[in-house]
Amino acid sequence: MSLIKASNISKSYSDFELKNVDIEVSEGEIVGVLGPNGTGKSTLMQILTGQESRDFGDLQVLGLDPEDDPVELRSKIGVLPEREDPPSFLTGREYLEFVSDIRGEVMDWDFPEKLNLDSHLLEQQTRSLSKGERQKLMVIQAFFHEPELVFIDEPLINLDPLIQERVKDVFREHKERGGSMVLSTHLVSLAEELCDRVVFLRDGKVIEEVTEPENLKEQFIDAEEE
Repeated sequence: MSLIKASNISKSYSDFELKNVDIEVSEGEIVGVLGPNGTGKSTLMQILTGQESRDFGDLQVLGLDPEDDPVELRSKIGVLPEREDPPSFLTGREYLEFVSDIRGEVMDWDFPEKLNLDSHLLEQQTRSLSKGERQKLMVIQAFFHEPELVFIDEPLINLDPLIQERVKDVFREHKERGGSMVLSTHLVSLAEELCDRVVFLRDGKVIEEVTEPENLKEQFIDAEEE
């Protein structure tokens, strides 16, 4: 069953245009959106999650149009935006409790331990945490309620190698539970390691879709040279 059906998604800005993008995501699938910085990956993610309107195109996410039902959609999905921090005036615990209240879900307080986020750090205001610790909080809020569908944008920013591996384990566990994911990244190695399919974006357009992302680096280089 398709969880996302997007056809001819387009969005114009004064200096950039996302042009006629098609993407489909099925149950239990990790689909990568790969491309250089500035090629439209984050814009596409914002449209798919209802944070940005589209100029044109047909879109259904979990049977909803993100523009018509953004609140209902956000209650059903997980979202890890690129370079977004939790509110600086809240402690880590207060932030996660706030998110769990909004979603009507009980917070699993064992989850932070998976990412080495010690309990004493949860009692500190997030402004006092390192960039890596704040990123851990953002990963936790996206996954703790075990959503059916998660949108992830450049997830490994500011994380040390050990925690990067643990975050990837969280992604794999999500898939093993039958969950699906859209993973936006400029890291070819990450897409190659985790994704079932990969959509290449360049200059706001889909230039290629790879259904068997083995040896993805060679395929990406070939696509970039076309």
